[in-house]
Amino acid sequence: MQALDYAPLPQPPAGPRARRFIPRDTLTHRVIHAWFNMSKSTRRLLTEKPSEGYLLFILMLSNLAFFLSWTLKAVVVPHSAGVALISAEIGMLFLISVIGRTAAMYVFAMTVGAICRIIGGRGTWRNTRAAVFWGAFVTAPFGVIAALVSVLFTNLEVYYPIFGAPWISMPPYWMGLLPFVWYISVGVARAQGFRKTAPVFLAMSVVSLVALIAAMYFYARGLI
Repeated sequence: MQALDYAPLPQPPAGPRARRFIPRDTLTHRVIHAWFNMSKSTRRLLTEKPSEGYLLFILMLSNLAFFLSWTLKAVVVPHSAGVALISAEIGMLFLISVIGRTAAMYVFAMTVGAICRIIGGRGTWRNTRAAVFWGAFVTAPFGVIAALVSVLFTNLEVYYPIFGAPWISMPPYWMGLLPFVWYISVGVARAQGFRKTAPVFLAMSVVSLVALIAAMYFYARGLI
């Protein structure tokens, strides 16, 4: 079995503007770099062999972004088209974001890793977990942007009622899911040694769809 190549990538010299505004070793620079090249960004993370504490740290940051985005949707945009979290207590939403989502992401990483091993992946669960958590962190801003779009649509609805139509008002609630699945798929593909992202994206899509349907079912049954 061929070992996965996690050799450090050569770092090109940073230009003066990059040094002035976005230092190379900051999380901001890494996130922006990941938006344009998630595969190399994930490889860099894996070569650094991050500790479990660091992985948990970036996961918690993505959880806080998740909490912020849903708080905007639940409080700033109290809309009839919204989901049930709109009427939930903010404290409960915080617990769901920090505790529930953390546990769910560990299970999610384990499930994705197991599926990848079945279809020929060669990465460890640790590397898969690192790729999943990094992808969740990289895509966290998209969820906040989606929430801000919801705020914008709600304000526009006062002047243009069409923005209150469900087919316009509902998509921002879930538009962060697509980049979440895609970027994590690219990262997991790198961690598992796949040459193509498509198999991982398909597996990720299936897992995400099942999780979403399960969440909707449990809510309809009053269990969450």
